Amino acid sequence: MADETRTNRVIRYNSGLASESSFGFSRAVRAGDWILIAGCTGTDESGTIVGINQMYTQARAALDNIARALGQMGGSMSDVVRTRVYVTDLSDLPSIARAHREAFGANPPASTLLQIGRLARPEALIEIDADAFVPEAPRAAVEPQSGDHTRSATPSRAPSKAPARTRAARAKAPARTSRPKRGR
Repeated sequence: MADETRTNRVIRYNSGLASESSFGFSRAVRAGDWILIAGCTGTDESGTIVGINQMYTQARAALDNIARALGQMGGSMSDVVRTRVYVTDLSDLPSIARAHREAFGANPPASTLLQIGRLARPEALIEIDADAFVPEAPRAAVEPQSGDHTRSATPSRAPSKAPARTRAARAKAPARTSRPKRGR
């Protein structure tokens, strides 16, 4: 029973787990082009920890929960630009790394790995949160009515002062040869 709440340009998603309402947090929040996923542990859809004492199984389940939340917000794992991984025991680092590598493939995000004393649920071995960048689709222009030969755009943010330049366009641009002026 997912719940989506929209406030101005912020969209909040709740997966329906009791911990979200009892603690007062959203599983994911979309603010403009950013999707922020709250810490996910190795649980199934009912909130039960999977793979007791199995780091790899819990890591994969946590990453699956991130993927599910991203999908609900219009993103995917390839949009993730940063993860923070909290573990209770670094001795199984190869399993943690394997799960992370498998989840992100050719699109690895920046990541931080931290060992902590324990998580909120003692049987949880790992918690992962993620930030994704997913540009919103540009707002479409309003098509003119029949007989109306003008076109008006829907209200939007102010246009940027300069157009974005691609890497190819920057490469073709002439090199700057002027030197900075020295103060006297």
